[in-house]
Amino acid sequence: MYRIGRAIIVAGCLALLPWGARGESEMVQYSTIEALLGGVLAGNLTLDALVDEGDFGIGTFNDLDGEMVVLGGTVYQVRGDGTVHQPPLSTKTPYAAVCDFDGDKAQKIDGMPAGLDYVALQAQIDKLLPSLNLFYAIKIDGTFSALTARSVPAQKKPYPPLAEIVKNQPIFKFDNVKGTLVGFRCPAYVKGVNVPGYHFHFLTEDKKGGGHVLALTTGEVQIKYVKLDSWEVMLPDTIEFLEAPLGKDMSKELKAVETAK
Repeated sequence: MYRIGRAIIVAGCLALLPWGARGESEMVQYSTIEALLGGVLAGNLTLDALVDEGDFGIGTFNDLDGEMVVLGGTVYQVRGDGTVHQPPLSTKTPYAAVCDFDGDKAQKIDGMPAGLDYVALQAQIDKLLPSLNLFYAIKIDGTFSALTARSVPAQKKPYPPLAEIVKNQPIFKFDNVKGTLVGFRCPAYVKGVNVPGYHFHFLTEDKKGGGHVLALTTGEVQIKYVKLDSWEVMLPDTIEFLEAPLGKDMSKELKAVETAK
């Protein structure tokens, strides 16, 4: 078994459901962001099992070996040297979140102006979403006049905290680049389990570059989102996770990791 439990939030209520039960549009998450921040960088969920849960999402790989982009059911690995690979489906992850991005259910956001920076883009999307208390899968295709992304090289045990790792992270800068932002917007109450607000990874149109998004300026973009009506968390059964000192307030560490440039 690669998991010891599944907890699911449906319409804002936490409940345990039978195996296989799920919401109509659901985000499935493996492990917690707090565990990742604390250095739990190895899990036992395979990519093969992950893509059974969804065809769209983000995450990382064991040993923190790069940034993960799941797009159209294919898993892409942006490594610390900036190269992009399709890893074997036997590869494992310590943290990831996926959903099925159903084009029939996706809502369009039209008329997004060019020239928005990352903060302004998020603020504009916030104004157009039905509620900030729900979960959304968000896909942004188009051109970016500038975009800054990062990845990280594989780590060795004993793993350092993530905030220490990103102090020496490789940074990739793109100009007038076409590609796709893949990510989620989570409500504020997920603090400690997922990332409150927006979390995007980027993949260039030619599938040769990308990473965790740190900054951008929009060109012409097309935005689609799927409202997710449930959130399922799969808990690892590794010794590292079971014995990790979880429950700390790691807001400062998360901010440092998400915004480090």
